[in-house]
Amino acid sequence: MTGSTSSDLEKDSIRVNENANVTTTPLYNEHVDITGVDERKLLRKIDIALIPWLSLLYLLSFLDRTSIGKCLYNLEKDLNITDTQYLLALTVFFFSYAIFEVPSNVFLKRLRPSLWLSGLMFCWGIMMTVQGLVHNFGGLTGMRWMLGMFEAGLFPGVNYYLSCWYKRSEFGIRAAIFFSAATVSGAFGGLLAAAISKMDGIGGKPAWAWIFILEGLATVIAGALSFFIIQDFPDTAKFLTEAERTVVVRRLQGDDQFSAAGEKLRMKYIYKSILDWKTWIGMIVYVGADMPLYAFSLFLPSIINQVRFKATPANLLTVPVYAFACLITCVVGFLADKWGRRGYFNLCVILSCAAGYIILIASRNAALSYFAVYLATCGIYPVIREFICAWVSNNVEGSYKRSVTLAMVISFGNINGAVSSNVYRAKDQPWYPLGLVLLYIGLGLISSTTFLVLLKRENAKRERGERNEIIGDEKSSGHEMNGRYETVADAKADKGDEWSGYRYTI
Repeated sequence: MTGSTSSDLEKDSIRVNENANVTTTPLYNEHVDITGVDERKLLRKIDIALIPWLSLLYLLSFLDRTSIGKCLYNLEKDLNITDTQYLLALTVFFFSYAIFEVPSNVFLKRLRPSLWLSGLMFCWGIMMTVQGLVHNFGGLTGMRWMLGMFEAGLFPGVNYYLSCWYKRSEFGIRAAIFFSAATVSGAFGGLLAAAISKMDGIGGKPAWAWIFILEGLATVIAGALSFFIIQDFPDTAKFLTEAERTVVVRRLQGDDQFSAAGEKLRMKYIYKSILDWKTWIGMIVYVGADMPLYAFSLFLPSIINQVRFKATPANLLTVPVYAFACLITCVVGFLADKWGRRGYFNLCVILSCAAGYIILIASRNAALSYFAVYLATCGIYPVIREFICAWVSNNVEGSYKRSVTLAMVISFGNINGAVSSNVYRAKDQPWYPLGLVLLYIGLGLISSTTFLVLLKRENAKRERGERNEIIGDEKSSGHEMNGRYETVADAKADKGDEWSGYRYTI
């Protein structure tokens, strides 16, 4: 099968939906000859340049974030802290993480991704390393706060960044591969923690301190290298030729990403994000997914440890669980891209997550509980990837609006990570009560259904012409309440995903 050519792209990729006054968007870089660019080869070139390194960065991020859950090697005893203080140290991370996500995404757009993302990573690597040098509760809590502040920009930033490179139908599987780094970090983290624990006593430091120090140093090195490896946005990417950059931007514009050629910061775009109903319902959906994710990631070794196994075997038994989660996440991402029904996939994986936690609540058998953990992973990881990485991003147009919306949704979900840090208390061992987690999953299920229904309803209104704008002097073409514009291009640029020709992904 031959790849599509850029001449085909030039002819039909930037057309307006025929229900909304057919016309074309001004061609980006009209003077550039793109006939020699093969779109499939270009896509592979972009994949190779972006996905592997970004996935590695997220692997390190999630590894650093959740490594404290794998430090079952006398951390509380060595620091002379109580179970309540330990939970507080976990909790404080999520507050700084949530607070700094929105401003970080705005800075990412204003600055170069290669500069902003690499700088954040270098700084949080330092914080992670210093976390291994603390001697008391205050030091541990302070480092957890700083770690959250610097890590805040990576996940929403990369999701926004990838959405600026790929069409909506291509975004899901790339986001799945990127997010699967979280599951790989779970498996790798268990193996790494078990290996590093053998260093207990070297240099007078306990095993848990070496876990923080070595993982932090690896992050510092990766952060320094990222300045040279991370690419910037499509219109300025140095690893592409001018013709290739032009093709990338034109194909995005043809996918109703009208801001792909660049957009100046205006407070109007931020207000639109804040006032958009999709942002607020998305925040609720993400809460229903994020809280179970963090509860799972932080305490999976503790669950296994308290039911049957000691620290090292508990960490090792997390490996196949995360490997399975990685596989499921990629499979769901591929199928959702292929069939395009992201909302329905979202509902299915949430139900799987609920089934897993129901078994965990009811079970008093170690083997059955371990099976339930696998079932829960079928929902926990795919729902994060499928919803926030794809479904929300697919339904928000305007580069600044999308960056703020993604950051708001993710930050609100991460605030509830503070709740997850307090679900598993020492006094409840070995059978932790999980009813609160199930409540959050139910909230995610209800809000996901609402999101899907409202998107379908809005698409139907646009099909009937109820959202049509008035273009030029043709009053019969639309309704005054929807706005009056000289051209369709003006309507696109001003309204983004509110434009009548834009169709939401359901």
